[in-house]
Amino acid sequence: MADGTHYLSGLTPTNEPPHQLSDDAAGYYVLGDKLVDAKAPTGPIAERWTTRKFENRLVNPANRRKLSVIIVGTGLAGGAAAATLGEAGYHVKSFCYQDSPRRAHSIAAQGGINAAKNYKEDGDSIFRLFYDTVKGGDYRARESNVYRLAEESVNIIDQCVAQGVPFAREYGGLLDNRSFGGVQVSRTFYARGQTGQQLLLGAYQAMERQVAAGTVEAFTRHEMLELIVVDGRARGIIARNMVTGEVETHLADAVVLASGGYGNVFYLSTNAMGSNVTATWRAHRKGAYMANPCYTQIHPTCIPVSGAHQSKLTLMSESLRNDGRVWVPKRAEDAELDPREIPEEDRDFFLERIYPSFGNLVPRDIASRAAKYMCDEGRGVGPEVAEAQPDGTTKMVRRGVYLDLTDAIARLGKHAIEEKYDNLLDMYERITGESPYEVPMRIYPAVHYVMGGLWVDYELQSNIPGLFVTGEANFSDHGANRLGASALMQGLADGYFVLPNTIREYLADGPFPAVDDSDAAVLEAQQAVQERIAKFLSINGSRSVESFHKELGQIMWEYCGMERTAEGLKKAIGLIRDLKKEFWGNVKVLGSAESLNQDLEKAGRVADFIELGELMCIDALNRRESCGGHFRAESQTEDGEAMRHDDEFAYVAAWEWGGEDGAPVLHKEDLIYTAIEMKQRSYK
Repeated sequence: MADGTHYLSGLTPTNEPPHQLSDDAAGYYVLGDKLVDAKAPTGPIAERWTTRKFENRLVNPANRRKLSVIIVGTGLAGGAAAATLGEAGYHVKSFCYQDSPRRAHSIAAQGGINAAKNYKEDGDSIFRLFYDTVKGGDYRARESNVYRLAEESVNIIDQCVAQGVPFAREYGGLLDNRSFGGVQVSRTFYARGQTGQQLLLGAYQAMERQVAAGTVEAFTRHEMLELIVVDGRARGIIARNMVTGEVETHLADAVVLASGGYGNVFYLSTNAMGSNVTATWRAHRKGAYMANPCYTQIHPTCIPVSGAHQSKLTLMSESLRNDGRVWVPKRAEDAELDPREIPEEDRDFFLERIYPSFGNLVPRDIASRAAKYMCDEGRGVGPEVAEAQPDGTTKMVRRGVYLDLTDAIARLGKHAIEEKYDNLLDMYERITGESPYEVPMRIYPAVHYVMGGLWVDYELQSNIPGLFVTGEANFSDHGANRLGASALMQGLADGYFVLPNTIREYLADGPFPAVDDSDAAVLEAQQAVQERIAKFLSINGSRSVESFHKELGQIMWEYCGMERTAEGLKKAIGLIRDLKKEFWGNVKVLGSAESLNQDLEKAGRVADFIELGELMCIDALNRRESCGGHFRAESQTEDGEAMRHDDEFAYVAAWEWGGEDGAPVLHKEDLIYTAIEMKQRSYK
């Protein structure tokens, strides 16, 4: 490859196991046993997934009808899994807290889905998609999982086209592609700026077909509040009917969590307002390991914060970086000018200047930090907003850079830009009151996706037997930074192709002994949920749930956001612990448990976010290196780029719940590469 990477056998390790010397988080955690993925395949990397699919046992059609699976979440991962397992003949119970599976947050994805089809004949391949993904994730992902993802990418597109997903096409009728950050080829399939919506409709229709066939039973407006573990195996969930308030028990032979990510721990994010961590966090408290929680993706192209009144940020697709040029004024005093009055020689196209090989298409973490640095220098644009400072004061700053489509409109014509991005640009104009066709867009980084999640083995099973985790809810495929257009790829790969082939190895031992509602483990889970609800309603303090969430978000963004330091993270841990204590003593939850109660719903979610926030800071404190979305100020090159320390930190950090008053337990899974060599990233 152009940067000197070669095909390797996949049989010989190219790096040594890490040995951590630094310990910034000493006293905040307990070191546990090493973690080994016993399901990890060996042999030539191109053969590992094919071999594993053949080796996994089958479940004959008659036995499938005797087996049941609970799936929590109806986004791309959950919807695709429900459709596929239902089609195979298993009895599936599907749960979502929305009023329809179509409202899952996957619908908000805009720009596209990656696949190594090489339709542009520009040098793409499965190996190159694999390599770009591992490199883009700063060499903190498992190579076997990533190669499998690249392999299945080509099948996803065929599946979706067969379902009628209206991908963009070229004049001759062939599917069109565009580029995304971190790559130099065009491999992203798209449906204007509504790719997630169209893909979700495909999965939803496939799932609804199985609902009609009787293999899938759908439970909308139900929120999972507890995992049921019987004799060491996941056997069901406790869910609250969000309309009636009834607490229900649902049992099965296996449980699949496809409940998305936890970006809303920062309060302001691009996630839907209801997106939360509760399903995975309740599983974590039951023993499931939470892996790499500090890996948060900061998306570089979001509409900037406009004031303290906001509770939600809006994403502008990364695909706009194909045609938009990112810049700021060269002089700070020009920040107040109309951008159309600033001549080109007075504009700093900083991504093109710093990273000439990739330009505006550098990965998200790099583009985000570069934009932050420009604003830190005083060259940010847009209205001034109040920003809290570490010393407790407030400072007025401009947090925005320009994403300018002027050159593309001149080159391609306005109609061509409308064809590619029309709904995105309409949305921007409605929110800001400015037309992107006339005035350069203003963008700034914001919390978007999370690469951390529940730890799973190669077969997507957590360390709790019978508990499988897919999509953004697991940690497995992106390392420390996700490349654009890979979230939809992972969700559909897990749901349509990976989970159905791996869960059958577990289900081949079934049907498992029946579990009764009167089982001690079931009664314990029911009681825990009822006591927690009663506790929320009995505190009757003076602060709203929303105020706690907002304060937590401010702490997380300030100290565990785009840049982290040991001093700041330790301060954040203390602040979060104080916030948790106040929450449980002074929160006020209105309403009752026996009816629709959004305040009660949010209280449970914020309580889990507070605990997660503390673990994220401990994880970030322990990892004294910069990699992908985790940037420690103490670990950077002379020119401000992220500096990894593979000799110490080339591992997955899998955290075990330490109890209400105990410290979390860190289990390390070493990352050993055989098909590529670890290198410091360069996009210059």
